[in-house]
Amino acid sequence: MLKIAIVGATGIVGQQAIVSLIGHPWFKIEKLVASERSAGKKYIDALKDANGSSRWWCTEELPSDIANMNVEEAASFDATSVDIIFSTMDAGAAKELEPKYAKTTPVISTASAFRYEDDTPILVGGVNMNHAALLAVQQKNRGWKGFISPKPNCTTAGLVISLKPIHDAFGIKQVFMVSQQAMSGAGRTPGLSAMDMTENIVPYIPGEEQKAEMEPQKILGEYDGKTIKNANFSISATCTRVPVLDGHIVCAFVQTEKKCSAEEVKIAMAEHGRDFAELHLPSSPPQLIDVTDDPFRPQPRMDRDKGGGMTVTVGRVRKDSVMENGIKYVCLAHNTKLGAAKGALQTAEYLVKNYLKLV
Repeated sequence: MLKIAIVGATGIVGQQAIVSLIGHPWFKIEKLVASERSAGKKYIDALKDANGSSRWWCTEELPSDIANMNVEEAASFDATSVDIIFSTMDAGAAKELEPKYAKTTPVISTASAFRYEDDTPILVGGVNMNHAALLAVQQKNRGWKGFISPKPNCTTAGLVISLKPIHDAFGIKQVFMVSQQAMSGAGRTPGLSAMDMTENIVPYIPGEEQKAEMEPQKILGEYDGKTIKNANFSISATCTRVPVLDGHIVCAFVQTEKKCSAEEVKIAMAEHGRDFAELHLPSSPPQLIDVTDDPFRPQPRMDRDKGGGMTVTVGRVRKDSVMENGIKYVCLAHNTKLGAAKGALQTAEYLVKNYLKLV
């Protein structure tokens, strides 16, 4: 069993990482790491707020051995004490601490701090795992024994999985997208108040639109042996926050290079990722994209947990009459599972098996 540390363990994504790792056949949680405020406490005590209430977000029960594990401080954490680090910190802390860890130890990150570096891939299961070869370039450039492998923004994750089969089969000229993002995507700090979100939609999420417009181009780009040449299409994004706990919806409008029908797009999506599923990674679903003909789906409450929260559900695939070669659809992905913790775990599984060759 490989020893795992979760840094940022008290946050929502850190908690989801714990749940995803419970009973894992390859990985064992060895260390829980958080800020100075939580360090030195038992994990169950570190989760308590000022009123003594538990901030355990997940519906799954917290195992007693994890609950009683002592939390270590992120700034002084010894990265050599574990085999792999899951970093669920915010970008500011990640920018400072992840390079320190990566000197000796692989870091799988949900933070944005290193996503846009030329020697750093943004890996998404079943989409661009060939970009993992860039990690060797990163290690050479920076003199690290480990590496930093960041996940994409939680909205980007579901979108690029839906775009990949379109891009491969028909080519993409441009994409217009509107997201309807769940409240859990805001985290606990600063988070969102009930007064903000009850009977309300917030039409702007700071920083999200830039990420949604930049990241798919890199993820769907081509690795040339030294860096990644971005895909040659543009994206226009509007990102909104809606009163849903988990599950990000994206309404996508795609102009393709080749003419295609809605049925051809559905077939391409439904068949996508079979080779990746056949790797039988513990966290991967049997089907990456579930295409539905029900005009009222996908819906977060009904579809976000498909494939253990790792399947993207796509519905309402149809022609767009405004754009030449236009296709439009609605896709749903679980933002804290596929879009964050469990997606990071899937990346770690792939890298451990195919890059590090430790299992």
